[in-house]
Amino acid sequence: MSVPNPSPESPALPNKRYLGIGEVSKHFKVAPHVLRYWEKEFPQLGPIKRRGNRRCYEQRDILLIKRINSLLKEQGLTITGARKVLDSDDAKQDQAQSKAMAQQLIAELQDLLQALKG
Repeated sequence: MSVPNPSPESPALPNKRYLGIGEVSKHFKVAPHVLRYWEKEFPQLGPIKRRGNRRCYEQRDILLIKRINSLLKEQGLTITGARKVLDSDDAKQDQAQSKAMAQQLIAELQDLLQALKG
C-alpha cells in the first residue's frame, strides 16, 4: 500500500514494509527530531525500534504522521488540539467496534433462544 505524496514536490515514499526516519522526514518535510517529538506527544504513534534504537515506520505510522502533519500544518491546530482530535477519533472507533460486537452478541443470543424454543 503506497501513501500519496503530501505535496507534488515531496519525494515519493518507497513501497516498502518499513521506512526509516530519514525517508519519512524527507517525505513530510519535517526534521527527524520533530518526528521523535511527535512520538512523545501522540501515544498512537509508535514505530518499531530495531537494533541501535533505529526507528522503522510501518504504513499505519505513515498514515498517522500524515494526519498529524495535516492537523498541525494545514489546519493550524496546536499539539494539544491535534491530540484531542486523534483521541476523539480513537474513541469513535472504539465506540463503533463496541456497538458492532454488541449487535453480534444480540444476534447470537436470539439465534440461541430460537434454537431452545424450537
